[in-house]
Amino acid sequence: MHYRIFSILATFICLFGCALTSAAQDINNTDETEKPVILYSGTPKKYEIADIKVEGTPNYEDHVIIGLSGLSKEQIITVPGDEITQACKRYWRHGLFSDVEITADKIEGDKIWLTIHLTMRPRVSEIRYNGVKKSEREDLETRIGMIKGGQITPNLVDRAKTLIKRYYDDKGFKNAEVIITQKDDPDKKNEIIVGIDIDKKEKVKVHEITIVGNEALTVKKLKRVMKKTNEKNKLVNIFRTKKFIEDNYEADKQLIIDKYNELGYRDAIIVADSIKSYDDRTVDVFMQIEEGQKYYLRNVTWVGNTLYPSEQLDYLLQMKKGDVYNQKLLEERTVSDEDAIGNLYYNNGYLFYNLDPVEVNIVGDSIDLEMRIYEGRQATINKVSINGNDRLYENVVRRELRTRPGELFSREDLMRSMREIQQMGHFDPEQIKPDIQPRPEDGTVDIGYDLVSKANDQVEFSAGWGQTGVIGKLSLKFTNFSLANLLHPGENYRGILPQGDGQTLTISGQTNAKYYQSYSISFFDPWFGGKRPNAFSVSAFYSRQTDISSQYYNSAYYNNYYNSYYSGMYGYGMYNYGNYNSYENYYDPDKSIQMWGLAMMFGKRLKWPDDYFQFSAELSYQRYILSEWRYFPVTDGKCNNLSLNLTLSRSSIGNPIYPTYGSEFSLSAQITPPYSLLSGKDYSKYNPNSQDDVNKMHKWIEYHKWKFKSKVYIPLMDWQSVKRTPVLMGRAEFGLLGHYNKYKKSPFETFDVGGDGMTSYSTYATESIALRGYENSSLTPYGSEGYAYTRLGLELRYPLMLETSTSIYALTFVEAGNAWHEVNKFNPFELKRSAGVGVRIFLPMIGMMGIDWAYGFDKVFGASQYGGSQFHFILGQEF
Repeated sequence: MHYRIFSILATFICLFGCALTSAAQDINNTDETEKPVILYSGTPKKYEIADIKVEGTPNYEDHVIIGLSGLSKEQIITVPGDEITQACKRYWRHGLFSDVEITADKIEGDKIWLTIHLTMRPRVSEIRYNGVKKSEREDLETRIGMIKGGQITPNLVDRAKTLIKRYYDDKGFKNAEVIITQKDDPDKKNEIIVGIDIDKKEKVKVHEITIVGNEALTVKKLKRVMKKTNEKNKLVNIFRTKKFIEDNYEADKQLIIDKYNELGYRDAIIVADSIKSYDDRTVDVFMQIEEGQKYYLRNVTWVGNTLYPSEQLDYLLQMKKGDVYNQKLLEERTVSDEDAIGNLYYNNGYLFYNLDPVEVNIVGDSIDLEMRIYEGRQATINKVSINGNDRLYENVVRRELRTRPGELFSREDLMRSMREIQQMGHFDPEQIKPDIQPRPEDGTVDIGYDLVSKANDQVEFSAGWGQTGVIGKLSLKFTNFSLANLLHPGENYRGILPQGDGQTLTISGQTNAKYYQSYSISFFDPWFGGKRPNAFSVSAFYSRQTDISSQYYNSAYYNNYYNSYYSGMYGYGMYNYGNYNSYENYYDPDKSIQMWGLAMMFGKRLKWPDDYFQFSAELSYQRYILSEWRYFPVTDGKCNNLSLNLTLSRSSIGNPIYPTYGSEFSLSAQITPPYSLLSGKDYSKYNPNSQDDVNKMHKWIEYHKWKFKSKVYIPLMDWQSVKRTPVLMGRAEFGLLGHYNKYKKSPFETFDVGGDGMTSYSTYATESIALRGYENSSLTPYGSEGYAYTRLGLELRYPLMLETSTSIYALTFVEAGNAWHEVNKFNPFELKRSAGVGVRIFLPMIGMMGIDWAYGFDKVFGASQYGGSQFHFILGQEF
């Protein structure tokens, strides 16, 4: 307070002195080395400014400083007069100067020469924070606006104190103290060191909440209504915040009133409330409620509706005579819900529509509502603009929009357009915002989509240790590839490849030199041809895997390892991770499996049952070349797999990284030609123990494979208003591998169930199915390959960070599943159960990563122990 009084007095004295020294009267011709004699009591005279000089501002251009004053050469001013005084005030208001003075250097006739004398406020050479963490310091630096090299002003200091106090108040440190000091920097002239000392004190929590006056709702229920103001040391609040924050408390008071309004108590109010310190760390909260009486709905009448009959609006309102007067339901049915009355109008172009529920009559406990509707005219879309896109050609974004110039406005189309942009993956889904500009004067609307681009290409470089040594993998995924510009180098190349068309090119390689190598390339275009949302993809792969000689299994090392590690377990000897050097000594290049394949897919977006559906057809061919390969029923020979995969799918989710709503499912059938029915051969006469017969039988693989996968995402909060919305995800999957001839069952395309769903080598011969809490392939060991499987699960997710650069969420889950070697033994109730927790991190350049800990509760295939504790790592995919 004393500092402010001193500042006011100093300002007044400087202004008075500035006006006094500037008031000049010409007393004959004055010597050029002397200042004009100023007679303040003389008659004011008009002068033309001949020149203006500036002193005391070495870091600024003179014309900039003169411009701040409002004075200029050849300007006519009055001396004494208001022009000089106002110029001084402008400098003071600017806040950069600690002293201001304007003097008249010379007066000749009707001309005057002025000099502006300024003293700059010191600059900040260093800011020292004390008593805070690094992350808090970084947050404060962005909030308070105090930077090195900037000038320090009293207003800036006061503002910094206020913002710092508010920052810690929001974190629950209601008693935080902030002291800002300034001292001269001995090494730098006219610069100071600013010290910001913060004592956060202890977090202030709620000791006790006392509520009186309530009858309709118990104190316990009212306390549960309050979301962020909760008592400490109460078991029921173990997962709820207990810190006291003023803004949260005010919001929770409104939640109490909203709850009463929901139950019909429209007059409920909090007549008194107080916060009292219990001790240095806690406060007591007191509230007195006046509930009023409970009201019921009597009559609902509609006024102003010409488009839709009152009967239809009554049906949509879902509130009838005798119902409790539920104001929350009234708002939901008129505004919030997807099928609300408001959306009925908004989705048909009536952007200027307005509904005003008016209580026209209250008799006792009954209320008559008059629903006054202003329908207005239909709004036509005038302009659609896209802002913030610097990755894709604009037509690539526009083709995903459902809002086009000349069409009627539709809120449903607007929300769908935002979802389609989210699904592209090139923009931050949390920051996609529509800018709606209604123009009632001509019945149109301008729509803008504000986007924030994010890197979406992925580079995966990983190394791991397998049973044959180090395995390295390099994968490059370009999500904004442009095939059309491949032969047109120039401005279309923003990196090593042309970009702009939103196509995906993926190249990957994986190897550990001798034992294994795999290469693949794929291309995907979501709008093949550029005119319709028809997807097209083509891919190719090659892999080779070699084995060790049979002498290894007779070695002393193998026998010792097998007996010590696998005693009591069934059928796992061949999968042990022995010493790499031991494998190296028994390397046998003549034992191998080579695979190569091609695939081409065409997909089409459907309009029925709705346009969330897609249908795709993929034609693929794989060739397997086996040489003494003991891990399949076919050990030698060449097998061919020609198949057609038909898939019907539907996806209505939003953010693809962290979906908060919607569902997705797919139903697929992969079929090969029925060779056994066409060839006329009697495969019952083939000897299954003869490798010759087995090799001939599977020269052309035949099967029919059916799969169903589904996920549903249920937000536990309003995902449109709460950014960190916890989500419950439910999953159900089923798979079946059938045959045309029971003697010619396919040894390929089986289901490999258990573990993280990521096998050490991508064999393309089996499909990996994750079931956490169990080891990889533990439910389908060699000799018991899966011809049917099921997987069910529930997963609760909570987002820790949803930003452009990084998305992180934690999860907890329960799931169950199993696999069956014989399809006729499929039993959806005979499942292996597990539960656990995990975390996911999505980085744009890497993709999805994560780790799960799970515990399996059941035994598998005669093992002497349960699935037990298992850690699972995820890279580049989600379970």
